[in-house]
Amino acid sequence: MAETVFAELAYQRPDVAQTQQRLTHITDSIKSSSSAQNTIDVINAWNDLRSHLGTMQGLAEVRFTQDVSNPAYKEEKEFFDQTGPTVGEYMMTVSKAIVESPFRAELEKHFGSLFFTRLEAGLKTFTPEIKELLVQEAALQNEYNELTAKARIEHDGMVYNLSTIAKVAESLDRDVRKEVAKKMYRFLGDNAEAFDRIYDSLVQIRHQKALALGFASFTEMRYVEMGRVDYNAADVSAFRQQVIDTVVPLVSQLRAAQAKRIGVDQLYVWDEKLHFPDGNPVAQGEHDYIVEAASKMYAELSPETHEFFNVMLDRQLMDLKSRDNKVTGGYCTSFPEYQVPFIFANFNQTSHDVEVLTHEAGHAFQSWRSRTYTVPEYQWPTTEACEIHSMSMEYLTWPWMHLFFGDQTEKFKFFHLQSAIIFLPYGCLVDEFQHWVYANPTATPTERHATWRRLESVYMPWRLHGEIPEFDEGRHWQFQRHIYESPFYYIDYTLASACAMQFWAWSQSDPQKAFSQYLKVCDIGGSMPFLGIVLAGGLRSPFASGVISEVVGDCFSWLKREYPSYF
Repeated sequence: MAETVFAELAYQRPDVAQTQQRLTHITDSIKSSSSAQNTIDVINAWNDLRSHLGTMQGLAEVRFTQDVSNPAYKEEKEFFDQTGPTVGEYMMTVSKAIVESPFRAELEKHFGSLFFTRLEAGLKTFTPEIKELLVQEAALQNEYNELTAKARIEHDGMVYNLSTIAKVAESLDRDVRKEVAKKMYRFLGDNAEAFDRIYDSLVQIRHQKALALGFASFTEMRYVEMGRVDYNAADVSAFRQQVIDTVVPLVSQLRAAQAKRIGVDQLYVWDEKLHFPDGNPVAQGEHDYIVEAASKMYAELSPETHEFFNVMLDRQLMDLKSRDNKVTGGYCTSFPEYQVPFIFANFNQTSHDVEVLTHEAGHAFQSWRSRTYTVPEYQWPTTEACEIHSMSMEYLTWPWMHLFFGDQTEKFKFFHLQSAIIFLPYGCLVDEFQHWVYANPTATPTERHATWRRLESVYMPWRLHGEIPEFDEGRHWQFQRHIYESPFYYIDYTLASACAMQFWAWSQSDPQKAFSQYLKVCDIGGSMPFLGIVLAGGLRSPFASGVISEVVGDCFSWLKREYPSYF
């Protein structure tokens, strides 16, 4: 079993009745346990069961995202969506028995206090009353993914999906860029009723869940659900303000320099993807070339990454090619029972191909290093910490970018670091928009769109929409899958980026030490909360006053110093 390739990993739909019986037995055993050691043994059996169920669900979900049109894959995905809340109810009885155990002190010593913090958060964010709401929420998320996965955009005799059209959107011909942008946004307009209905229903369901659980708002509930134990919404708001005050002016300069560089008087939304007059950096080859270069890169980076990437290759644990009916975007997941991660992406012949591979490989490497944790909660940290691993890996692999980009390597480095700075305001915009949405759950779709446009003028004052009605309406956010599928996740990229930029600076002066600290951060897994991981990695908190100004300012100054011709 240890060497099985992905396509042959055994999947079997769990027997719900049998699972319920096992969970009931586990609960009863914990309640009647006569010793701490016996309770530990029972909890270990529970963790094994959770690993098995998580593996089966992970396999079902990956195969569905690989082909949303496959009825068998869709059926298995819907099975977990529909039965998950019921199984979750039985899981909560186990959690409750554990946190109420008379041997809690001994259990905390064995499993760690964070294990109990996570269990208690789960108890706060689930009640049998919301089971049907969870089923409805999952169905709506599936509908959104199917809608975007099935998008077809015709241009110049070719048919593209939302992933493959990205290459054409970077055309040197401005008229082509404009035409493609109009067609992409027209997809939103043509499906406006569906996009609005799906999201409106999601907001109502999430608000109902929060009220049923005794929270004042979904925002409050979601922070608990996401394990944000060492910071709160006020800290995030202050972080966003730092970005408004110190990063937005820098990005305005970068956008002005970009307009000058590509020879346009004003930078419209269809110009934003093109950063150089002779085209953006692209890898010198496509899928096989990139994977082969990555293999060499990870072999040379460290013995640890060499071992990891060989496993990914040998067991075919990556699906990187874009196809019709494949969900957009990229992600990394894992199959804990098999102790392996999996990388999903959509290569589109842009620089993003290399970026997404190194990004998701950062996630996968951390998962690989944490695979032996017996507590499922410790195999992955909370999402903002996860993004430190992925974004930092993008920078730690810079010395090997020539393998991918050849004589475009310096152009890529400028593009990559500049893009990280440019992203920060957008990431904060997505977050503040969601805070507004869930603070105003009765708002209409029109009011949501207007709020997006209002906030866009704060975070992205340089953005000009031109003659695109759907953009003018404020529909751009409907391309952002996280808003529909993973509410409040998006700020995590910005928090992690502030940490990853510190790894970037570190790697410029002492790459060996930078990687050593990175390895330490990966090995922590989820056994510490976000700020604990930041501190253990020798990093400064992104919430600390002045950190954003200093970290991003250093990156901006480096770009101007190293690449003056681009300004």
